[in-house]
Amino acid sequence: MAGHQVSFTGRNITVAGLGVSGVSAARALAGLGARVTVVDGGAGEALRERAATLEAEGIAVRLGTDPISGRSAGHTLPEGTDLVVTSPGWKPDSPLFAAAAEAGVEVIGDVEVAWRLRGENAAPWLAVTGTNGKTTTVQMLASILRAAGLRTAAVGNIGTPIIDVVTGDEPYDVLAVELSSYQLHWAPSVRPHSAVVLNLAPDHLDWHGSMAAYAADKGRVYEGNQVACVYNTADPRTEHLVREADVEEGCRAIGFTLGAPAVSELGVVEGLLVDRAFVPDRQKNAQELAEVADITPAAPHNIANALAAAALARAFGVGPAAVREGLRAFTPDAHRIAHVADVDGVAYVDDSKATNTHAAEASLAAYESIVWIAGGLAKGATFDELVTRSAKRLRGVVLMGADRALIGEALARHAPDVPVVDLDRTDTGAMAAAVREAARLAGPGDTVLMAPACASMDMFVNYNQRGEAFAEAVRALAEQDRAADE
Repeated sequence: MAGHQVSFTGRNITVAGLGVSGVSAARALAGLGARVTVVDGGAGEALRERAATLEAEGIAVRLGTDPISGRSAGHTLPEGTDLVVTSPGWKPDSPLFAAAAEAGVEVIGDVEVAWRLRGENAAPWLAVTGTNGKTTTVQMLASILRAAGLRTAAVGNIGTPIIDVVTGDEPYDVLAVELSSYQLHWAPSVRPHSAVVLNLAPDHLDWHGSMAAYAADKGRVYEGNQVACVYNTADPRTEHLVREADVEEGCRAIGFTLGAPAVSELGVVEGLLVDRAFVPDRQKNAQELAEVADITPAAPHNIANALAAAALARAFGVGPAAVREGLRAFTPDAHRIAHVADVDGVAYVDDSKATNTHAAEASLAAYESIVWIAGGLAKGATFDELVTRSAKRLRGVVLMGADRALIGEALARHAPDVPVVDLDRTDTGAMAAAVREAARLAGPGDTVLMAPACASMDMFVNYNQRGEAFAEAVRALAEQDRAADE
């Protein structure tokens, strides 16, 4: 799709938030000749250092609370503002946006800015969203595109600010773009080449206000798609979003399934990933793309991610050989269903990234006999459905963290025969105790799976630190086992 670059020269733009995306947007817009003011209600040392750096570059920054008015800088619209660019995490009901609405000022996000900055012959976007699996799918997609010889990058919510990529000097053939529901909410004119909603489950409802609003923001990714709207046949809500989307003439609905694919679907047949969507005479023919064994790890939800990535790549014209090569070359990020070690015939797996019930259910479905380490901050989640669906796989459970009682109550209701160890601890050292208790409950052939179904901030800085604590405890256990054998 050709670019349609918009000029920001001479505009008075307020950037909300001094995080990574806010700094990126402020610098890019100032470099394009806009008069930029960054506002943030925080006033910590890290923010002050960022502010000083931007101010040295001629960008105005307002932090903390005004000593005269007593109002937060993040609540006040600077005089003369004619556009607000928000960081993704700022809620739609923030006072700053109410002030903007009252003044008739448009509010957009960094992704929308990037879209408007695209020049002539801009790289098309292949977009990925969903409650879980976004980052893995985008990375798989980028690996496949590179295997096809295309110049690409995995960008967006994945860590690389998309504005930096769009305004940089590096030429790209196509971009693999991860989009969160927050980013999509503030991106009204983004029109990807093709897109996928991987799945939908309750998440971030405090931000969106309702499941319907959350789903609607996810569904924005399908608007204006040119070639393919890819959906999950196991999640009818994703197909509904496709049906509701206003797409380009000729754009197709393409499903992916862990079973045998119907016409216009990708799926799995006898250990093979096959395509019945982007082949001649798809009523009768199918194309082998890869083997399930080419996917690491070959857990069901990761196979689904691979199918979604393959569908987007095929929509862009990538051949079967590149799909296979790209999937084989892909290595998942840390703390995503990562095998740490085997100790006494028990596998220890770190899925600290499973921070909600939907992700934890997918992780639990990958193993037959599990001692489950769970707990943390529930963020308003309930656990009855997760426990009911996973009960038959559980050999034992170790609970820790602030909201562990919620999981314990669900286990008592739906899996009363499963042994449960309740660690009444929320300190970081609790992980070592959790691993020791899990080892006690596990036997040869079992998997000790740390898939907490909760956020980590009650005990850890983030899920990465939680995963590292688990891996360190497992390595210590393995070392003790080796020492005992000597």
